[in-house]
Amino acid sequence: MTARPTARARATAVSALLASSLLLVPLAGTAAAQPAQSSPAVPASRADGFDATALERALAEVPDGDVSAALIRVGGRGSWAGSAGVRDLRTGAAALPHARFRAGSTTKVVTAAVVLQLVAEKRVALDAPVSRYLPDLLPPSFTEPPTVRQLLTYTSGLRPGANLGSTTEEMYPHRFETLTPEEVVAASVAQDPAHTPGERQVYGNIHYTVLGMLIEAVTGDSYEHQTAVRVFRPLRMRHTGFPGGPDPRIHGPHNRAYADIGGRTTDVTEWNMSDRWAAGDMISTTADLERLVFGLFGGKLVPRPLLDQMLTVPDVDGATYGMALQRFVVDGREIWGKTGSRPGYHTVLGATRDLSRTVVYSVNAESARDDAFPLVQRFALPAFAG
Repeated sequence: MTARPTARARATAVSALLASSLLLVPLAGTAAAQPAQSSPAVPASRADGFDATALERALAEVPDGDVSAALIRVGGRGSWAGSAGVRDLRTGAAALPHARFRAGSTTKVVTAAVVLQLVAEKRVALDAPVSRYLPDLLPPSFTEPPTVRQLLTYTSGLRPGANLGSTTEEMYPHRFETLTPEEVVAASVAQDPAHTPGERQVYGNIHYTVLGMLIEAVTGDSYEHQTAVRVFRPLRMRHTGFPGGPDPRIHGPHNRAYADIGGRTTDVTEWNMSDRWAAGDMISTTADLERLVFGLFGGKLVPRPLLDQMLTVPDVDGATYGMALQRFVVDGREIWGKTGSRPGYHTVLGATRDLSRTVVYSVNAESARDDAFPLVQRFALPAFAG
């Protein structure tokens, strides 16, 4: 498979020798690891208005048969933070509370913010067809091109593109291969649309992969640099960014990630995820994602009239997402949130619109790409209880 064009100022290769030399050794199961010495749940501070006891109890149970490390931050009217688990199952070293991790689809929140900034600058129109900005994107069979708004709200009708497998086990043998966003999108648009644009909401990475290409086309700059100058630097998200193209490593302090591969607990920390790109390739920390939440909802990234549109669910049967973010109601409270899952890593960010309560977590779990609700129920929902 081909690397991304060098003209877009992006690293384009990691040698096979480097990839094969990375330490990624399957473990025979947690029982074969050295006895894990978990760091205790460490509350940084306390606040009323949520179930801190439930969060402390959840952390006290880590590590277990699924979760090896958990990092949680609660903010708003008061704050609380805690961490528990191990950095590495082999050594049993305590989990790093400020570790970097693969933030998965929370990347989409950043992508949406950059697009809406371009809308505010009148360089992009929400209801313009995407073909205005990417004239060579769609074949003639697309008689009704989706709009920018429809891409942002997952209602474009585009089908999923090329992939390296649908399950962690299928993807694992291909973890050092490169599938470029261009290849992903080309495979998508080679198929007829799944539905008329705006007719249904179907969550998927393809919408945001196209939006990453739109950002580059409109700005004449790389997506990665635009996110840095428009989001990360203004919000002082100093430990957030993207790998250098297909670089499979997480640079800086991080906790190891594990998944069940063929019935064996396997280290999946090193993984080339460049195909997720603007839809899910970001690396971050819980503190930085908390800054993102406060910056976005506080009006520092997107003008409030556009933020209102971002937090509006389209009038489509069954829709629950606005732009990037999903709407939930917990104990009568409206919450806007986003999950992110990569092999071994599960991430959540969420907040009430008025920022009276926020939560961010990163959990290293073998079940990271399975049904997320048990992890959300355990490590996030107590922040909105009480």
